[in-house]
Amino acid sequence: MATWDPDVYALYRRYRERPALDLLTAIPGDLKPREIWDLGCGLGEQAALLAARHPEARVRGLDSSPEMLERAKRLSARVEWVLGDLAGFAPETPADLIFSNAALQWVDDHPVLIPRLVAALAEGGVLAAQMPVVDGLGWRASLAEIAASGPWAKRFSGIEGVRAAHDPADYYGWLAPSCPEIDIWTTTYLHALHGQDPIVDWTMGTTLRPYLDALPDDEKPAFLDAWRARLSRDYPRREDGVTLFPFKRLFILARKG
Repeated sequence: MATWDPDVYALYRRYRERPALDLLTAIPGDLKPREIWDLGCGLGEQAALLAARHPEARVRGLDSSPEMLERAKRLSARVEWVLGDLAGFAPETPADLIFSNAALQWVDDHPVLIPRLVAALAEGGVLAAQMPVVDGLGWRASLAEIAASGPWAKRFSGIEGVRAAHDPADYYGWLAPSCPEIDIWTTTYLHALHGQDPIVDWTMGTTLRPYLDALPDDEKPAFLDAWRARLSRDYPRREDGVTLFPFKRLFILARKG
């Protein structure tokens, strides 16, 4: 399992927070949850916001990274931090709100996962999830090509990365048998990033972690330099120093009947 670096992950916090806040504001205003789970809570900011928004609720943040949870605990929020695997999530008490920001993409078998999350909801409960759309294009495609073509390729044979995106209609189909209220949409955020290698910096705390963890220190620079060269062609820096980084995300909001 990759080791997550909270400091690197937080470098682009304001960009990462925008989709989470967009998802939070879409949660139905009439929902009065007593049991809330934030799955893949990371640094814990959204779990803390949910706890502040719903002071009467029991709020738990689940993450598989001890490093992330240690940082989350510094928030002094009214949240129970739980170390665990999202794939095995099975709450003892049905949840009124299951929130997940940019985490479900790391879990296999969404045709099974999504109905299982809905089954963990109480009647009238809400599933609110957001995840990046992985379509095999752009920077992820170039990363995969570089990883497969260099002398380091054998070291990456067992790496499990972000799962490819399903069609929004698939998610609707998995939700529809149990959820009479479903809202699914996509948004492409055009991030204006600064710095010498902002896309490498962006991914250093997430997508790149499994690759870097698999490499000895003396091989990491060559691998990163090879990807930097490709990114400089695909995402050239503008004369004003800005690198435009389009990032598409899928949003799911479903209420159990």
